[in-house]
Amino acid sequence: MYEGCIPLNLLPIGDMGRVRDLTIGGRIRRRMLDLGLIKGTEVQAVTKSPSGDPVAYFFRGVVIALRSEEASAVIVEKLK
Repeated sequence: MYEGCIPLNLLPIGDMGRVRDLTIGGRIRRRMLDLGLIKGTEVQAVTKSPSGDPVAYFFRGVVIALRSEEASAVIVEKLK
């Protein structure tokens, strides 16, 4: 794993990260890539649902809700 990086599902609400890697294959990986979660994309955790899952993320001008299982496959470098 990359030093100083965390899974997207651990990014605190309001914080930003930059995508470094996707650790999953198959259809879910294809979906993430189609959404624009490619290396270098900046992502901000916006808000959690009342139950805590899914979480809304802002990237590439849109807000997308991802379940924790999906977001855990996206490795991000936390930005200051």
